[in-house]
Amino acid sequence: MVAPTSLSLAVVGVKYDAKRGPTRRFAIELCRPGDPVELVPEPKNPEDQYAVTVLNGQGMMMGYITAERAPLVSGLIGRGAPVKAIFQAQTVWGAIIRATFDGNEPDLPPEFIDESPVDEDSGFYPDWIPPDD
Repeated sequence: MVAPTSLSLAVVGVKYDAKRGPTRRFAIELCRPGDPVELVPEPKNPEDQYAVTVLNGQGMMMGYITAERAPLVSGLIGRGAPVKAIFQAQTVWGAIIRATFDGNEPDLPPEFIDESPVDEDSGFYPDWIPPDD
């Protein structure tokens, strides 16, 4: 099997409380499309030896990569793949991130790029509106 070089990944487990610090939902709400996120394997996690935590740019826990993708992502990280990841979108159930495993910078799909002007001093940041499919 050829390892993927780029993936969009679901971040789940948001409804559970973080062990310390702000809630996982709060950590997600701080993110904007394109913000860096970090993937951290948890090989000693009692629920799943392949668990991969997702942290926002401030180091707050957002949740976990899904159990279906965790073995692949954990394995790539464990083999030393140069991982880079960014926030893609907030969802009702958690979030979506975009990750690369070849050292390249991840790109947002065009529909997730918000080019609307924002008055930085207003304190208002427009929400991302999903496309009608």
